[in-house]
Amino acid sequence: MALRCDLIIRDATLFDGTGAPRRVGDVGVTGDRITGVGDLGGATADREVMATGRALAPGFIDAHTHDDRAVLMGCDCLRCKSSQGVTTVVVGNCGVSLAPLTTTARPPAPLDLIGEDGWWRFDSFAEYADAIRKTPAAVNTYAIVGHQTLRVRCMGGDLARPANDREIAEMRRLVAESLAEGASGFSTGLWYPPNMHATTEEVIAVGEPLKAAGGMYFTHMRDEADRVCASIEETLKIGKRIGVPAWISHHKCSMPENYGRSVQTLALLEASASLQEVAFDMYPYPAGSTVLMPDRLRDDVRVIITWSIPHPEFAGKDLKEVARGWNTDIRTAAEKLLPAGAITFQMDEEDVRRIMAHPMSVIGSDGIPHDAHPHPRLWGTFPRVLGLYSRQLGLLSMEEAIHKMTGRTASLFGMIDRGVLREGAYADLVLFDPARVMDAATFEVPKQESLGIDEVWTNGRPVFRAGAGMTGETPGRLIRRNRV
Repeated sequence: MALRCDLIIRDATLFDGTGAPRRVGDVGVTGDRITGVGDLGGATADREVMATGRALAPGFIDAHTHDDRAVLMGCDCLRCKSSQGVTTVVVGNCGVSLAPLTTTARPPAPLDLIGEDGWWRFDSFAEYADAIRKTPAAVNTYAIVGHQTLRVRCMGGDLARPANDREIAEMRRLVAESLAEGASGFSTGLWYPPNMHATTEEVIAVGEPLKAAGGMYFTHMRDEADRVCASIEETLKIGKRIGVPAWISHHKCSMPENYGRSVQTLALLEASASLQEVAFDMYPYPAGSTVLMPDRLRDDVRVIITWSIPHPEFAGKDLKEVARGWNTDIRTAAEKLLPAGAITFQMDEEDVRRIMAHPMSVIGSDGIPHDAHPHPRLWGTFPRVLGLYSRQLGLLSMEEAIHKMTGRTASLFGMIDRGVLREGAYADLVLFDPARVMDAATFEVPKQESLGIDEVWTNGRPVFRAGAGMTGETPGRLIRRNRV
Protein backbone atom coordinates (compact mmCIF):
# COMPACT_ATOMS: atom_id res chain seq x y z
CA MET A 1 0.00 0.00 0.00
CA ALA A 2 1.31 3.48 -0.90
CA LEU A 3 2.55 5.67 1.93
CA ARG A 4 0.02 8.32 2.95
CA CYS A 5 1.35 11.44 4.71
CA ASP A 6 0.00 14.69 6.06
CA LEU A 7 2.76 16.60 4.23
CA ILE A 8 5.32 15.79 1.55
CA ILE A 9 8.08 18.25 0.61
CA ARG A 10 9.27 17.15 -2.84
CA ASP A 11 12.51 17.53 -4.80
CA ALA A 12 14.33 19.50 -2.09
CA THR A 13 18.07 19.69 -1.57
CA LEU A 14 18.33 17.81 1.72
CA PHE A 15 20.80 18.76 4.44
CA ASP A 16 20.23 16.01 6.98
CA GLY A 17 21.88 17.70 9.98
CA THR A 18 24.70 15.15 10.35
CA GLY A 19 27.20 16.98 8.15
CA ALA A 20 26.78 14.38 5.38
CA PRO A 21 26.78 15.65 1.77
CA ARG A 22 23.58 17.22 0.50
CA ARG A 23 21.31 15.21 -1.79
CA VAL A 24 18.05 15.75 -3.60
CA GLY A 25 14.97 13.97 -2.29
CA ASP A 26 11.57 14.10 -0.65
CA VAL A 27 10.53 14.23 3.00
CA GLY A 28 7.17 12.95 4.25
CA VAL A 29 5.58 14.00 7.54
CA THR A 30 2.72 12.38 9.45
CA GLY A 31 1.66 13.93 12.72
CA ASP A 32 4.74 15.23 14.51
CA ARG A 33 7.24 12.83 12.93
CA ILE A 34 9.14 12.35 9.69
CA THR A 35 7.76 9.19 8.09
CA GLY A 36 9.78 9.06 4.89
CA VAL A 37 13.01 10.42 3.41
CA GLY A 38 14.25 9.82 -0.14
CA ASP A 39 12.21 9.02 -3.24
CA LEU A 40 8.57 9.25 -2.17
CA GLY A 41 7.20 9.24 -5.73
CA GLY A 42 4.61 6.60 -4.84
CA ALA A 43 3.41 8.40 -1.70
CA THR A 44 0.53 10.85 -1.37
CA ALA A 45 -0.24 13.59 1.11
CA ASP A 46 -2.88 16.07 2.18
CA ARG A 47 -0.44 18.85 1.28
CA GLU A 48 2.49 18.72 -1.12
CA VAL A 49 5.21 21.38 -1.41
CA MET A 50 7.37 21.48 -4.54
CA ALA A 51 10.80 22.54 -3.33
CA THR A 52 12.93 22.32 -6.49
CA GLY A 53 16.04 24.49 -6.05
CA ARG A 54 15.38 25.03 -2.36
CA ALA A 55 16.99 23.42 0.68
CA LEU A 56 15.34 21.49 3.48
CA ALA A 57 17.10 21.09 6.82
CA PRO A 58 16.19 20.19 10.38
CA GLY A 59 14.84 23.22 12.25
CA PHE A 60 17.68 25.22 13.75
CA ILE A 61 18.42 24.84 17.47
CA ASP A 62 19.36 28.11 19.16
CA ALA A 63 21.91 26.85 21.69
CA HIS A 64 21.93 30.01 23.79
CA THR A 65 18.95 32.31 24.36
CA HIS A 66 17.25 34.41 27.00
CA ASP A 67 13.77 33.50 25.76
CA ASP A 68 12.56 32.30 29.19
CA ARG A 69 9.72 34.82 29.20
CA ALA A 70 9.26 35.06 25.43
CA VAL A 71 8.18 31.40 25.16
CA LEU A 72 5.20 32.25 27.40
CA MET A 73 4.07 35.33 25.47
CA GLY A 74 2.37 33.89 22.37
CA CYS A 75 3.62 33.06 18.91
CA ASP A 76 4.27 36.58 17.59
CA CYS A 77 6.86 37.31 20.30
CA LEU A 78 9.00 34.57 18.76
CA ARG A 79 8.74 35.76 15.16
CA CYS A 80 12.37 36.81 15.58
CA LYS A 81 13.24 33.11 15.94
CA SER A 82 10.76 31.33 13.67
CA SER A 83 11.49 33.74 10.81
CA GLN A 84 15.14 32.62 10.78
CA GLY A 85 14.33 28.90 10.91
CA VAL A 86 14.70 28.27 14.64
CA THR A 87 12.42 25.54 16.03
CA THR A 88 14.05 24.98 19.46
CA VAL A 89 15.47 27.46 21.97
CA VAL A 90 17.66 26.80 25.01
CA VAL A 91 16.65 29.06 27.94
CA GLY A 92 18.04 29.66 31.43
CA ASN A 93 21.54 30.62 30.35
CA CYS A 94 24.16 32.76 32.14
CA GLY A 95 22.75 31.78 35.54
CA VAL A 96 19.48 33.56 34.72
CA SER A 97 16.25 31.55 34.73
CA LEU A 98 12.68 32.67 35.33
CA ALA A 99 12.21 29.87 37.86
CA PRO A 100 12.33 29.10 40.72
CA LEU A 101 11.87 32.64 42.07
CA THR A 102 8.94 34.76 43.18
CA THR A 103 9.33 38.47 43.81
CA THR A 104 7.26 41.60 43.29
CA ALA A 105 10.33 43.84 43.15
CA ARG A 106 12.47 44.37 40.07
CA PRO A 107 15.28 41.79 40.39
CA PRO A 108 18.92 42.84 40.22
CA ALA A 109 20.65 42.97 36.85
CA PRO A 110 21.04 40.87 34.76
CA LEU A 111 17.89 39.03 35.90
CA ASP A 112 15.84 42.03 34.76
CA LEU A 113 16.76 41.19 31.14
CA ILE A 114 14.11 38.45 31.10
CA GLY A 115 11.45 39.77 33.45
CA GLU A 116 10.21 42.77 35.34
CA ASP A 117 7.31 43.14 37.76
CA GLY A 118 4.75 40.35 37.49
CA TRP A 119 6.97 37.84 35.69
CA TRP A 120 8.77 36.44 38.72
CA ARG A 121 5.88 34.23 39.79
CA PHE A 122 7.19 30.67 39.49
CA ASP A 123 7.99 29.30 42.93
CA SER A 124 9.15 26.01 41.45
CA PHE A 125 10.50 24.78 38.14
CA ALA A 126 7.42 22.58 37.91
CA GLU A 127 5.25 25.70 37.74
CA TYR A 128 7.35 27.12 34.90
CA ALA A 129 7.29 23.81 33.02
CA ASP A 130 3.52 23.64 33.47
CA ALA A 131 3.15 27.16 32.05
CA ILE A 132 5.09 26.09 28.94
CA ARG A 133 2.74 23.13 28.49
CA LYS A 134 -0.43 25.18 29.06
CA THR A 135 0.59 28.11 26.83
CA PRO A 136 2.84 26.47 24.22
CA ALA A 137 5.05 28.53 21.93
CA ALA A 138 5.87 28.23 18.24
CA VAL A 139 9.24 26.76 19.26
CA ASN A 140 10.34 23.93 21.53
CA THR A 141 11.96 24.89 24.83
CA TYR A 142 14.96 23.24 26.50
CA ALA A 143 15.33 24.74 29.96
CA ILE A 144 18.20 25.26 32.43
CA VAL A 145 18.03 26.43 36.07
CA GLY A 146 20.20 29.47 36.86
CA HIS A 147 22.57 30.01 39.77
CA GLN A 148 22.00 33.79 39.85
CA THR A 149 18.27 33.18 40.22
CA LEU A 150 18.92 30.74 43.07
CA ARG A 151 21.26 33.15 44.84
CA VAL A 152 18.63 35.92 44.73
CA ARG A 153 16.09 33.47 46.16
CA CYS A 154 18.26 31.98 48.90
CA MET A 155 20.63 34.72 50.06
CA GLY A 156 18.26 37.43 51.30
CA GLY A 157 19.56 40.15 49.01
CA ASP A 158 23.10 39.88 50.42
CA LEU A 159 24.77 38.70 47.23
CA ALA A 160 28.23 40.29 47.45
CA ARG A 161 29.74 37.30 49.27
CA PRO A 162 30.08 33.53 48.97
CA ALA A 163 27.02 31.55 50.05
CA ASN A 164 27.14 29.90 53.46
CA ASP A 165 26.58 26.19 54.07
CA ARG A 166 22.87 26.58 54.76
CA GLU A 167 22.31 28.62 51.58
CA ILE A 168 24.36 26.18 49.49
CA ALA A 169 22.31 23.27 50.82
CA GLU A 170 19.06 25.06 49.90
CA MET A 171 20.30 25.93 46.41
CA ARG A 172 21.47 22.34 45.91
CA ARG A 173 18.02 21.11 46.94
CA LEU A 174 16.40 23.47 44.43
CA VAL A 175 18.72 22.30 41.63
CA ALA A 176 17.79 18.67 42.33
CA GLU A 177 14.10 19.58 42.43
CA SER A 178 14.32 21.62 39.20
CA LEU A 179 16.09 18.79 37.37
CA ALA A 180 13.31 16.42 38.43
CA GLU A 181 10.64 18.89 37.29
CA GLY A 182 11.85 19.80 33.80
CA ALA A 183 15.28 21.43 33.82
CA SER A 184 18.06 19.78 31.82
CA GLY A 185 21.03 21.52 33.42
CA PHE A 186 22.42 24.17 35.74
CA SER A 187 24.00 27.46 34.60
CA THR A 188 26.19 30.14 36.12
CA GLY A 189 26.95 33.75 35.17
CA LEU A 190 30.17 34.23 37.13
CA TRP A 191 30.97 37.52 35.38
CA TYR A 192 27.91 39.26 36.87
CA PRO A 193 27.63 40.86 40.34
CA PRO A 194 24.90 38.49 41.67
CA ASN A 195 27.15 35.52 40.83
CA MET A 196 30.75 36.73 40.78
CA HIS A 197 31.23 36.29 44.52
CA ALA A 198 30.43 32.58 44.31
CA THR A 199 33.56 30.50 44.77
CA THR A 200 34.44 27.55 42.55
CA GLU A 201 33.62 25.30 45.51
CA GLU A 202 30.15 26.88 45.86
CA VAL A 203 29.39 26.19 42.20
CA ILE A 204 30.53 22.57 42.52
CA ALA A 205 28.47 22.05 45.68
CA VAL A 206 25.30 23.63 44.25
CA GLY A 207 25.67 21.72 40.97
CA GLU A 208 26.28 18.34 42.63
CA PRO A 209 22.78 16.94 41.77
CA LEU A 210 23.59 17.19 38.04
CA LYS A 211 25.47 13.90 37.93
CA ALA A 212 22.69 11.70 39.31
CA ALA A 213 20.12 13.47 37.10
CA GLY A 214 22.22 13.25 33.92
CA GLY A 215 22.28 17.04 33.55
CA MET A 216 24.84 19.47 32.13
CA TYR A 217 26.81 22.42 33.51
CA PHE A 218 26.62 25.65 31.47
CA THR A 219 28.54 28.84 32.19
CA HIS A 220 29.03 32.44 31.23
CA MET A 221 32.58 32.24 32.53
CA ARG A 222 34.13 34.42 35.21
CA ASP A 223 36.21 36.27 32.64
CA GLU A 224 36.32 36.31 28.83
CA ALA A 225 39.11 38.90 28.68
CA ASP A 226 42.54 38.89 30.37
CA ARG A 227 41.80 35.77 32.45
CA VAL A 228 39.98 33.81 29.75
CA CYS A 229 42.29 30.78 29.97
CA ALA A 230 42.07 30.68 33.77
CA SER A 231 38.28 30.85 33.44
CA ILE A 232 38.30 27.93 30.99
CA GLU A 233 40.37 25.98 33.51
CA GLU A 234 37.84 26.78 36.24
CA THR A 235 35.00 25.62 33.99
CA LEU A 236 36.78 22.36 33.23
CA LYS A 237 37.47 21.81 36.94
CA ILE A 238 33.79 22.30 37.80
CA GLY A 239 32.64 19.90 35.10
CA LYS A 240 35.19 17.27 36.09
CA ARG A 241 34.50 17.55 39.83
CA ILE A 242 30.73 17.23 39.35
CA GLY A 243 31.25 14.56 36.69
CA VAL A 244 29.12 16.08 33.92
CA PRO A 245 29.62 17.74 30.51
CA ALA A 246 30.79 21.37 30.74
CA TRP A 247 29.45 23.95 28.31
CA ILE A 248 31.05 27.35 27.70
CA SER A 249 28.51 29.96 26.64
CA HIS A 250 29.23 32.43 23.81
CA HIS A 251 32.96 31.73 23.70
CA LYS A 252 34.97 34.84 22.87
CA CYS A 253 38.21 36.69 23.57
CA SER A 254 37.09 40.06 24.82
CA MET A 255 38.76 43.50 24.62
CA PRO A 256 41.45 44.70 22.17
CA GLU A 257 44.44 43.48 24.20
CA ASN A 258 43.10 39.91 23.91
CA TYR A 259 42.42 39.88 20.18
CA GLY A 260 43.95 36.79 18.60
CA ARG A 261 43.95 34.73 21.77
CA SER A 262 41.37 32.33 20.33
CA VAL A 263 44.38 30.42 18.96
CA GLN A 264 45.32 29.77 22.59
CA THR A 265 41.82 29.15 23.97
CA LEU A 266 40.82 26.75 21.20
CA ALA A 267 44.01 24.75 21.65
CA LEU A 268 43.25 24.49 25.38
CA LEU A 269 39.68 23.36 24.74
CA GLU A 270 40.74 20.88 22.08
CA ALA A 271 43.28 19.28 24.41
CA SER A 272 40.75 19.14 27.25
CA ALA A 273 38.12 17.47 25.05
CA SER A 274 40.22 14.31 24.99
CA LEU A 275 39.96 14.12 28.80
CA GLN A 276 36.39 15.24 29.52
CA GLU A 277 33.18 16.34 27.79
CA VAL A 278 33.34 20.02 26.90
CA ALA A 279 31.81 22.14 24.12
CA PHE A 280 30.84 25.74 23.45
CA ASP A 281 28.48 27.96 21.50
CA MET A 282 29.18 31.24 19.73
CA TYR A 283 27.36 33.97 17.81
CA PRO A 284 28.46 35.38 14.43
CA TYR A 285 29.11 39.01 15.40
CA PRO A 286 32.05 40.98 16.87
CA ALA A 287 29.80 42.70 19.43
CA GLY A 288 28.02 41.35 22.50
CA SER A 289 25.04 42.62 24.47
CA THR A 290 23.90 42.56 28.08
CA VAL A 291 22.97 45.01 30.83
CA LEU A 292 24.80 48.34 30.92
CA MET A 293 27.53 48.24 33.60
CA PRO A 294 29.18 51.66 34.11
CA ASP A 295 32.18 50.30 36.02
CA ARG A 296 33.17 48.10 33.06
CA LEU A 297 33.10 50.75 30.34
CA ARG A 298 36.20 51.71 28.35
CA ASP A 299 36.84 54.71 26.10
CA ASP A 300 38.31 52.49 23.37
CA VAL A 301 35.26 50.19 23.11
CA ARG A 302 32.10 51.40 21.38
CA VAL A 303 28.74 51.00 23.16
CA ILE A 304 25.18 51.34 21.82
CA ILE A 305 22.26 51.66 24.26
CA THR A 306 19.61 48.95 23.78
CA TRP A 307 17.12 50.17 26.42
CA SER A 308 16.89 52.52 29.40
CA ILE A 309 14.15 52.77 32.00
CA PRO A 310 14.62 56.49 32.86
CA HIS A 311 15.61 57.51 29.31
CA PRO A 312 13.92 55.24 26.74
CA GLU A 313 14.51 57.88 24.06
CA PHE A 314 18.18 56.87 23.88
CA ALA A 315 17.60 53.28 22.76
CA GLY A 316 19.75 52.77 19.66
CA LYS A 317 22.04 55.72 20.41
CA ASP A 318 25.79 55.56 20.81
CA LEU A 319 26.78 56.06 24.48
CA LYS A 320 29.48 58.62 23.56
CA GLU A 321 26.85 60.63 21.69
CA VAL A 322 24.59 60.56 24.76
CA ALA A 323 27.49 61.64 26.98
CA ARG A 324 28.36 64.53 24.65
CA GLY A 325 24.75 65.68 24.68
CA TRP A 326 24.84 65.76 28.47
CA ASN A 327 28.33 67.32 28.49
CA THR A 328 29.73 64.54 30.65
CA ASP A 329 31.83 61.38 30.49
CA ILE A 330 30.53 57.95 29.41
CA ARG A 331 30.52 56.47 32.91
CA THR A 332 28.45 59.33 34.38
CA ALA A 333 26.09 59.14 31.40
CA ALA A 334 25.73 55.38 31.86
CA GLU A 335 24.86 55.81 35.53
CA LYS A 336 22.09 58.25 34.56
CA LEU A 337 20.69 55.71 32.08
CA LEU A 338 20.41 52.81 34.58
CA PRO A 339 18.71 50.41 34.58
CA ALA A 340 19.69 49.95 30.97
CA GLY A 341 21.13 47.58 28.36
CA ALA A 342 24.04 47.83 25.96
CA ILE A 343 25.69 46.47 22.83
CA THR A 344 29.48 46.39 23.26
CA PHE A 345 31.91 46.06 20.33
CA GLN A 346 34.43 43.99 22.25
CA MET A 347 35.64 41.24 19.88
CA ASP A 348 37.83 40.85 16.81
CA GLU A 349 36.30 39.51 13.60
CA GLU A 350 39.19 37.09 13.06
CA ASP A 351 38.55 35.50 16.46
CA VAL A 352 34.85 35.24 15.62
CA ARG A 353 35.66 33.38 12.42
CA ARG A 354 38.25 31.11 14.03
CA ILE A 355 35.85 30.10 16.81
CA MET A 356 32.97 29.57 14.37
CA ALA A 357 35.03 27.36 12.08
CA HIS A 358 36.33 25.18 14.90
CA PRO A 359 34.70 21.71 14.87
CA MET A 360 33.77 21.94 18.58
CA SER A 361 31.56 25.03 18.23
CA VAL A 362 27.81 25.27 17.73
CA ILE A 363 25.65 28.32 17.02
CA GLY A 364 23.61 30.26 19.57
CA SER A 365 22.19 33.74 19.18
CA ASP A 366 22.38 35.00 22.80
CA GLY A 367 19.54 37.26 21.67
CA ILE A 368 17.68 39.35 24.25
CA PRO A 369 14.06 39.53 23.06
CA HIS A 370 12.77 42.28 25.33
CA ASP A 371 15.27 45.02 24.44
CA ALA A 372 13.79 48.10 22.78
CA HIS A 373 16.70 48.21 20.29
CA PRO A 374 18.13 44.69 20.38
CA HIS A 375 21.40 43.36 19.06
CA PRO A 376 20.76 42.16 15.46
CA ARG A 377 21.70 38.60 16.49
CA LEU A 378 18.15 38.27 17.88
CA TRP A 379 16.76 38.32 14.32
CA GLY A 380 19.68 37.36 12.10
CA THR A 381 22.08 34.82 13.63
CA PHE A 382 21.30 31.65 11.67
CA PRO A 383 20.79 33.13 8.17
CA ARG A 384 23.96 35.19 8.76
CA VAL A 385 26.01 32.03 9.29
CA LEU A 386 24.51 30.44 6.17
CA GLY A 387 24.57 33.48 3.92
CA LEU A 388 27.66 35.45 4.93
CA TYR A 389 30.04 32.96 6.49
CA SER A 390 29.16 29.87 4.46
CA ARG A 391 27.96 30.96 1.02
CA GLN A 392 29.83 34.26 0.58
CA LEU A 393 33.03 33.79 2.60
CA GLY A 394 33.37 30.01 2.35
CA LEU A 395 34.49 29.80 5.99
CA LEU A 396 32.64 26.50 6.31
CA SER A 397 30.48 24.42 3.98
CA MET A 398 26.71 24.68 4.25
CA GLU A 399 26.69 21.05 5.45
CA GLU A 400 29.07 21.99 8.29
CA ALA A 401 27.14 25.16 9.14
CA ILE A 402 23.81 23.32 9.35
CA HIS A 403 25.40 20.53 11.43
CA LYS A 404 26.48 23.20 13.96
CA MET A 405 22.87 24.45 14.10
CA THR A 406 21.12 21.08 14.26
CA GLY A 407 22.52 17.58 14.66
CA ARG A 408 25.63 18.44 16.65
CA THR A 409 23.68 20.64 19.06
CA ALA A 410 20.92 18.08 19.52
CA SER A 411 23.42 15.30 20.18
CA LEU A 412 25.43 17.28 22.73
CA PHE A 413 22.30 18.44 24.56
CA GLY A 414 20.66 15.01 24.55
CA MET A 415 17.69 16.15 22.42
CA ILE A 416 16.45 12.75 21.29
CA ASP A 417 15.10 12.50 17.72
CA ARG A 418 15.81 16.18 17.05
CA GLY A 419 18.23 17.92 14.71
CA VAL A 420 18.23 15.33 11.89
CA LEU A 421 16.27 14.45 8.77
CA ARG A 422 15.49 10.74 9.11
CA GLU A 423 12.49 8.49 9.53
CA GLY A 424 11.19 8.59 13.08
CA ALA A 425 12.71 11.98 13.96
CA TYR A 426 10.49 14.87 14.99
CA ALA A 427 9.37 17.00 12.06
CA ASP A 428 11.16 20.22 13.02
CA LEU A 429 11.96 21.58 9.54
CA VAL A 430 13.11 24.68 7.72
CA LEU A 431 12.72 25.22 3.96
CA PHE A 432 15.00 27.92 2.57
CA ASP A 433 16.66 29.24 -0.57
CA PRO A 434 20.41 28.44 -0.26
CA ALA A 435 21.28 31.00 -2.94
CA ARG A 436 19.43 33.81 -1.17
CA VAL A 437 19.38 33.14 2.57
CA MET A 438 20.91 36.09 4.45
CA ASP A 439 20.36 38.18 7.55
CA ALA A 440 18.78 41.61 7.12
CA ALA A 441 19.00 42.84 10.72
CA THR A 442 21.66 45.48 11.36
CA PHE A 443 22.96 47.34 14.40
CA GLU A 444 21.08 50.41 13.12
CA VAL A 445 17.81 48.59 12.23
CA PRO A 446 17.83 45.30 14.18
CA LYS A 447 14.21 44.14 13.99
CA GLN A 448 14.17 42.79 10.42
CA GLU A 449 13.24 39.36 9.12
CA SER A 450 15.98 37.51 7.30
CA LEU A 451 15.83 36.76 3.58
CA GLY A 452 15.34 33.37 1.98
CA ILE A 453 13.47 31.51 4.74
CA ASP A 454 10.38 30.08 3.00
CA GLU A 455 8.59 27.99 5.62
CA VAL A 456 9.21 26.56 9.07
CA TRP A 457 7.53 23.61 10.79
CA THR A 458 7.72 22.69 14.50
CA ASN A 459 6.61 19.17 15.40
CA GLY A 460 5.06 18.82 11.96
CA ARG A 461 2.96 21.98 12.06
CA PRO A 462 3.69 25.13 10.04
CA VAL A 463 4.60 28.08 12.27
CA PHE A 464 6.05 30.60 9.79
CA ARG A 465 5.65 31.34 6.07
CA ALA A 466 7.51 33.99 4.09
CA GLY A 467 5.26 36.89 3.24
CA ALA A 468 2.53 35.78 5.63
CA GLY A 469 4.52 35.70 8.88
CA MET A 470 3.53 33.60 11.85
CA THR A 471 0.69 31.15 11.21
CA GLY A 472 -0.68 31.26 14.76
CA GLU A 473 0.20 27.61 15.38
CA THR A 474 1.90 26.91 18.73
CA PRO A 475 3.05 23.28 18.69
CA GLY A 476 6.20 23.81 20.78
CA ARG A 477 7.01 21.47 23.67
CA LEU A 478 9.30 21.30 26.66
CA ILE A 479 12.25 19.11 25.69
CA ARG A 480 14.24 17.34 28.40
CA ARG A 481 17.78 15.99 28.15
CA ASN A 482 17.91 12.31 27.14
CA ARG A 483 14.13 11.95 27.30
CA VAL A 484 11.76 11.30 24.42
